[in-house]
Amino acid sequence: MSHRPIADWPRQLAEIRQLMAEEAASLDASGDFPHRNIDVLRRRGFLSLAVPQQYGGPGASLAELQQAIAAIAWGEPATALIVCMQYLHHLRLAENTHWAEPLRQRVFDDALTNGGLINSLRVEPDLGSPARGGLPQTIASRNSRGWLINGHKIYTTGIEGLSWLALWARSDDNPPLVGRWLVPADSEGIRVVKSWDHLGMRATGSHEVVLKNVQVSAGHAVDVWPTDEPPAPDAEQFRLFANRHTALLAAIYDSVARAARDWLVAWLGARVPGNLGQALSSLPRVQEKVGQIEGLLLVNRALLENAAKLGFSAIEANLAKVTVTDNAIQAVNLALELTGNHGLSRQHPLERHYRNVLCGRVHTPQNDSAWQAAGKHAFQQQG
Repeated sequence: MSHRPIADWPRQLAEIRQLMAEEAASLDASGDFPHRNIDVLRRRGFLSLAVPQQYGGPGASLAELQQAIAAIAWGEPATALIVCMQYLHHLRLAENTHWAEPLRQRVFDDALTNGGLINSLRVEPDLGSPARGGLPQTIASRNSRGWLINGHKIYTTGIEGLSWLALWARSDDNPPLVGRWLVPADSEGIRVVKSWDHLGMRATGSHEVVLKNVQVSAGHAVDVWPTDEPPAPDAEQFRLFANRHTALLAAIYDSVARAARDWLVAWLGARVPGNLGQALSSLPRVQEKVGQIEGLLLVNRALLENAAKLGFSAIEANLAKVTVTDNAIQAVNLALELTGNHGLSRQHPLERHYRNVLCGRVHTPQNDSAWQAAGKHAFQQQG
């Protein structure tokens, strides 16, 4: 089925940028969940953009999803991270053959009708991120009604607004099954511990979740396998995921840097020190630094556009992610060099952009793993 362009898309993106920006400072200060922003995006259909056309959604292209994330993040990046996870899950769900069709339909219908959000709960206090290996301590035990789940998750982005939890867990079988159980967020036995108080991305509501005797039916083990019989690696699926992950996640932090750049250029053009008699923007040194920022963001744009075209290998896509986030951090660093104390003042948004952009480094893949994989591949190619 061919994709239909979204009507009046540039105007919609421009409006979303400004609407998201309205509460950015207050959400950063309070750390509250961005209920208003999510409601605005729900009413405008942004929470279901990635739902495929065959399920009644718009089936937006990856480039359009990237533009949506960039617009949201320019205004308020914590909201963008919640929506980014929604898009990535919907894209993966459309292709995952393990899910029972009625559950897949329910998740998509909920997104279309109610703006229902989904995200993964993977990280644990002892395990850390499963991207580094190891088995989860969240246990799904078989009973006559399906599965009884007990466990403890941390960094559960968006938990206060989620409708569906894609829970990384293992069964109590021997050998255990491991994978994802789908848990409705309103299930009895789920307790949110409001522990999220971060340097940046403060409105993501990435709190802790304790699950105590949470009951789900047997079919909610949506994508599980025996630990001693893991599925064969699907290189093409891994490549697609890596490109999509970079196209959407890295776009958040690039957009934070662009918001910082936009504020900086306006501030430098308006500030006229008495001893200079002209705007700071007239100074060659200032122009040179801003030119460096432009160069970093130009590289980012090229990388993000290629990821949106699914143009990278998996290794390249992961390198692109760490490059885009590092460039974004460096761009905001340069802005701080030019502004001095003014940039660090809470009266201006630049210090908020700096705290937010630093969070880009903690997302999988982190720099060391992306670089090591690329280096290992380089030696393998030589051999």
